[in-house]
Amino acid sequence: MTPSHNSAAADRAAALVRPEIAALAGYVPGEQPQGGEWIKLNTNENPYAPSPEVAGAVTALLAGRTLAKYPDPVATRFREKAAEVFGVDPDWILCGNGSDDLLTILVRTFVGMGGALRVPTPSYILYRTLAGIQGVFCEEIPYERDWSLGSEFCTPTTAAGDPVRLAIIANPNSPSGTLIPPDAVAALAARLPCALVVDEAYGDFADANCLDLVRGSDRVIVTRSFSKSYALAGLRFGFAVAQPSVIRQLEKVKDSYNCDALSIAAATAAIGDRDWLRTNRATILATRARLTQALADLGFRVQESQANFVWCTHPTRPHRPIYEALKANRILVRFMHYAGWGDGLRITVGTDAEIDAFLTTLGGILAQA
Repeated sequence: MTPSHNSAAADRAAALVRPEIAALAGYVPGEQPQGGEWIKLNTNENPYAPSPEVAGAVTALLAGRTLAKYPDPVATRFREKAAEVFGVDPDWILCGNGSDDLLTILVRTFVGMGGALRVPTPSYILYRTLAGIQGVFCEEIPYERDWSLGSEFCTPTTAAGDPVRLAIIANPNSPSGTLIPPDAVAALAARLPCALVVDEAYGDFADANCLDLVRGSDRVIVTRSFSKSYALAGLRFGFAVAQPSVIRQLEKVKDSYNCDALSIAAATAAIGDRDWLRTNRATILATRARLTQALADLGFRVQESQANFVWCTHPTRPHRPIYEALKANRILVRFMHYAGWGDGLRITVGTDAEIDAFLTTLGGILAQA
C-alpha cells in the first residue's frame, strides 16, 4: 500500500468521525515490549507476583461454569470486601475496568458541551485525552515549583470563560511522585465550584490519603487502581469511593458489565490479603529509598517520592540520550517532556536485582565522555 493511498484513507476516515476525534492525537501508553528479556522500569507495574490468594480465587472460578454467565454488574462481592477494609457501606463503592475506566465515567458524567475539565500540569496526560474524546476543553493549571496548587486552580471558570464542571488531581502525582496533603486537598475542594476527583492510583505507597475527605463531602471522589500496589495490572480493575448519591449517578454512565468475572474474583481476593499488601509495600518503599540515594550519588536531582517510582533530572547531561542508551541495553525507563517544565526520567521501583542492573548500566553510561 503506497503512502499516498494511506494518506487518502486516513483523510476519508477522519471525515467520517466527529471533528474532536479526528483532531485528537490519542493517548500513547508506555512501551510494552512483547518479546525477549527486558528490565521494565517505565510503566510503574508492581515487580512482584500478586497475593497467592488471587491464584486460588481464579482457579476456583475457572473450575465452575461461571464464565458462561455474565458477571455481577456491580461486583457485589468486591464491594462488600472493600467496604470492610475502608469502613464504608458497599454502596459507597463503584468498580471499573481499571481506574482509567472510572476516570472516563467521571468525565462523561460531569462534563458536557460548554463545560470544562481542569487538571494540573505536569501530570497524567490521559486526563487531557479524556476531555478531547468528550469534546470538551481541558484547562491545565501549572503546579507551583514546590508541587502545590495555588488559587488559580480554584477559579469557577477557565481563562476563556467556560464553567469548570470537574477537576482531577493525581495524588500522588505522576511524574513527580509528590503528594498534596489531605488538608490542602480539602481546602481545594472547598474552593472549587465543582466535584474534585483525587486519583490515588499510587495511594497505597503514600504516607497519607484522601479517603476520609469523601466521608465529609459529596464533592470529593477518590479513585484507586489494582495495577500498582496489588500487582494486577494485567487484569484491569479499579474502584471509586464516593457518597452513595454520587455513586448512583455514576452507575447510570458505566457499561453494563464493565468488570469481568475473573477480575472481580482476583480483586476481591487481593484486597482481602492485607498482610501481603503490607509486606509488598514495605519491600517497595525500601527499594525506593535505596534507588533515590543511588541516583543522587550519580549526580541526579531526585524528587522525594510518595509512589512506586522516582522522578529525576540531571543538571548537565541531557535525558533523552540516557533513556536511549538504557533502551539499547534492554532497560526501559520513561523519558517525559512537559512544556514549561522541561524533561526528565521517571523510573519505576523494580526488584532489587532489576534496580542493581539498572544502576550498574546507568553508571557506565554516565562514565562515558
